[in-house]
Amino acid sequence: MSTQRSSFPGYVPYLLIFGLALALRLTQLGAPPLTDPESDWALQALQVAQGAKPLVGSQPAHVLLTSLLFFIFGGTNFLARLWPALAGSILVFVPYSFRERIKPRPALILAFALAFDPGLVALSRQAGSPILAVTFTMLAWATWQSKRSKLAGVFGGLALLSGPSLWAGLLGLGLAWAIGRAMDDERLALNKAKGQTMEEGQKDNEKQQTSGHWLLITDHVKTAIIYCLGTLLLGGTLFFFSPNGLSAWLSALPVYLRGWGTPSGVPAGRLLLTLLAYEPLAIILALIGVVRGWWQGSRHAMRLSLWLLTTLLLALFYPGRQVADLVWMLLPLWALASLELACHLDIQADERIETACVIALTVIILIFAWLDLAALSGMPLPSAQATTRFWLLGGALLLLLMSLLFVALGWSARIAKSGALWGTVIALGVYTLGAAWGATGLRTPSGVELWSPSPGIAQADLLLQTVDDLSDWSKGHINAQPVTIAGVDSPALRWVLRHHTVELADVLDPAATPPLVITAQTDSLGLPAAYRGQDFAWRQTPSWTLIQPANWLSWLTLRQLPQDSENIILWAREDLFPNEGQTNTTP
Repeated sequence: MSTQRSSFPGYVPYLLIFGLALALRLTQLGAPPLTDPESDWALQALQVAQGAKPLVGSQPAHVLLTSLLFFIFGGTNFLARLWPALAGSILVFVPYSFRERIKPRPALILAFALAFDPGLVALSRQAGSPILAVTFTMLAWATWQSKRSKLAGVFGGLALLSGPSLWAGLLGLGLAWAIGRAMDDERLALNKAKGQTMEEGQKDNEKQQTSGHWLLITDHVKTAIIYCLGTLLLGGTLFFFSPNGLSAWLSALPVYLRGWGTPSGVPAGRLLLTLLAYEPLAIILALIGVVRGWWQGSRHAMRLSLWLLTTLLLALFYPGRQVADLVWMLLPLWALASLELACHLDIQADERIETACVIALTVIILIFAWLDLAALSGMPLPSAQATTRFWLLGGALLLLLMSLLFVALGWSARIAKSGALWGTVIALGVYTLGAAWGATGLRTPSGVELWSPSPGIAQADLLLQTVDDLSDWSKGHINAQPVTIAGVDSPALRWVLRHHTVELADVLDPAATPPLVITAQTDSLGLPAAYRGQDFAWRQTPSWTLIQPANWLSWLTLRQLPQDSENIILWAREDLFPNEGQTNTTP
């Protein structure tokens, strides 16, 4: 009984954080329409659920797990994104497994950060995102270090089924480990050169050998391998109902390697911009932690900083880069930030009032600076009003620096440092929470989020409603009329119309008269029957080449950027309308 009482409180904060993370990820999860990449995975899962044998892509874990949900409940946007949302929420339990290594306080802070990080929130709400690979890999690591080899094998097998992103993560971890090992060997040789005793040298050698125990073929390794292979066999074939999944996981590594020779067109600067815009709090704390850690020789800080650097460089120099590739660096980034923040939790009792005053001053000035920046985003550049706002912004930051200097001289440098740090943490913490809510796509549905896949889908619901209405008017059932898609390659369009019979065609048969036709923007169909047409905004992509510096200020505050819109046209044969005698109209 006493053991349960002492261990139970340790779980409670993580359960609460998990509940908050789950609520944030599940709120209106199915509201935004699936993008083309998301729809591609969802369509594969739907085909598996319907008993077909589709060619499963390089993420069999997501496809096969989602097909189970589709088989039981039917295909919906919500269910297509459910497994990533659950995986992103479960990730908050990983710090609990490492609490003995990084201490309980930093572990709890890290769990909270993983729950509300904007990037992790955005990727957890996307079908086919790297979040499954991240979560299963970290769970495999956590269970392995706690000597639960069976679970480690299961999670390792699921990680191997989670797609190409796994190999980017393993490469970053491997490089960080190799560099850290080389540094340890060099330090050991340096200690010996300085006259280290034989006993101390033997202890260090034993420590190095222990750190490489995973290379030895032990019972734990054999058990993990057996369970990993069993997971690949059963999970990769959906218990032999979909044998194609077993070969699909082997394609993940070639897909990742192919990215080294196939540029994606996403510049490395966009990845850096994403970090600066979404992760300012983590970056500031992590940089302080890196400097402190290397100065004090902290092994944890040094290893985490190497992991951070390798994953960042891999994401930046990978030709097939996407913003989602930054997900692997978010883990060491927030781990360093959590270690640093935990160092400043204790404030001396006789300094709490003064520190609270400095915190309040810092927060107020930073709020004023943000409001000034928000007002600046709506002004033309250059202009007299914008120049005045720039001076106000600079003056606010200068006032903050001068105030902190006076506090350090009048009270103490410790009060000034603690007040400035916690004031910045509170202000940027609120900003991070706002960015996390924005990353869900619910704050500004028409806005641009860099973590979200591009292009976005605009008027999917309106298009589907129109098709259903036409089908209901003419056949008495919303899904009765077939739809022909001609010359539009969009998995998202096929997903939206999944309940209709859909025929795909490169060009239309000039003698055919299909009831409903969807084409790219054109003036007429050239078919013998009369048709009415209505255009819909379909894919929207930010106009990257037309964006000016002033646009980025508007994006930072309102998530608004100039966008290019690709329109499609829904054509309905005129006899489908109740008022079929009216004149034919075209857009």
